[in-house]
Amino acid sequence: MTLSHPPLPADASVDARPPTALHDVLVIGGGQAGLAVAHRLGQHSVRYLVLDAAEQIGDAWRARWDSLRLFTPARYDGLDGLPFPAAPTSWPRKDEMADYLELYAQQFALPVQSGVRVDSLRRDGDGFVAHSADADYRARAVVVAMSSHQTPRVPEFAAELAPGIRQLDAASYRNPDQLPPGPVLVVGAGNSGAEISKELSATHTVMLSGREVTEIPLGFTSPLNRHLLVHLLNRVVFPHLLSVRTPLGRRARAAHGTVPLIRVKSAELGRLGVRRVGRVAGTRDGLPVLADGSVAVAASVIWCTGYDPGFSWIELPAFDPDGAPAHTRGIVPAVPGLYFVGLEFLSSLSSAMVHGVSADANRVADAAVAGLGM
Repeated sequence: MTLSHPPLPADASVDARPPTALHDVLVIGGGQAGLAVAHRLGQHSVRYLVLDAAEQIGDAWRARWDSLRLFTPARYDGLDGLPFPAAPTSWPRKDEMADYLELYAQQFALPVQSGVRVDSLRRDGDGFVAHSADADYRARAVVVAMSSHQTPRVPEFAAELAPGIRQLDAASYRNPDQLPPGPVLVVGAGNSGAEISKELSATHTVMLSGREVTEIPLGFTSPLNRHLLVHLLNRVVFPHLLSVRTPLGRRARAAHGTVPLIRVKSAELGRLGVRRVGRVAGTRDGLPVLADGSVAVAASVIWCTGYDPGFSWIELPAFDPDGAPAHTRGIVPAVPGLYFVGLEFLSSLSSAMVHGVSADANRVADAAVAGLGM
């Protein structure tokens, strides 16, 4: 394969101080968003580098709970240039997705430096400097290719629960063996909460707390849905109808882009014995208290209550009053040369999904190169 970007200089090692050579574009994050951006940048004559905090490409997927499968069949799970290597109608496991990302980086010889955690990003003259424990990386433009799900969000009153209650968040849950015997309270009734509740129902009594979430109709894995509904959602509804360019999409984005229950439905949870309870409002005597004042007696609590963006290390005026990136489809007007990819609803509901990230990555990478006048 002939690479369209020049090889990295020898002084681009993370062992170097002072700063490394100047790159045209620095991509921070080596998951599917970062690799998709890198693939597109490789089609331009620019010097670029991808930094990823994980020790191995795909580790963000490997760290998810053991039984997790993607919500889309394999035919929708590949990035630009490399189909997912599995039967098109199969549902890949999370480790298969991790292995695919490694393969993708190898296939296109993407310049990824793993094990590099950026702890600050600042202006450096007309460009930027990304600081890590071992090196500074300078670039004319930066693409932050990370999801909005960096830091698990857990309510402050969780610290008031009795020490004997086992607490996990969705990012640290792996399997039922982590939990002691006794009832489990899963807080958050979105897809993660529903999937974890289903798994735990085989070994524990489960209470699921949270508001009702809309659901994909019919059985999502049924032959009809696998060949028709999944296609309509992934190719039409999510990327086009639910886009920032449509009134419906803008309303969905304002509602935080809530994703409907996809694979596990409320009726199925009911059949499995999962009991729906109200919102968790606080604690009493070390136990969770629900909105109606009742106490949920639980040996374990799993918080599936969302994530904070975790972008406090970006020391630039790139955020709105709520701390979210202030961007227009990934381009930050207030900080020329700074871009985002992989955020929820960056341009549509599919932006943070595997099948939708390449479209955003291509557009933002092209914008970054154009902004450099190249």
